Amino acid sequence: MPEPTPRPNEPRLRPAPLLFEPVEAVADPERFFGLESIDDPGTLLARATELTLAFRVATDRAVEFQAMAAAQLADPRRFDRLTPAGIAERAGWTEDYAKKMVEFGRDLLKGTEGTEPAGSI
Repeated sequence: MPEPTPRPNEPRLRPAPLLFEPVEAVADPERFFGLESIDDPGTLLARATELTLAFRVATDRAVEFQAMAAAQLADPRRFDRLTPAGIAERAGWTEDYAKKMVEFGRDLLKGTEGTEPAGSI
């Protein structure tokens, strides 16, 4: 499971922006964020590394939001709550992974209490 990201009072590293390409470029499978047009290997390495870090950060944040949503869906106070099996089916996870994500999400939601409403994801 990914490491939790820093809380609001801790600094967060800012990854390189993910730049979106024009529709024509996206249609060309050989294009990937303009990397194919960079001739200098040092520049290519730097930009590819920036993109790698940006995707990792984006993945970690998305996983955190998945976990918070899973915890909210499993909340026993909800009349329409889902079981871990129901969450697993919806997300394409195993039931054991869903249980871990619900627990992780509860921890994340506890950390956000007082800073923003838990239902605001």
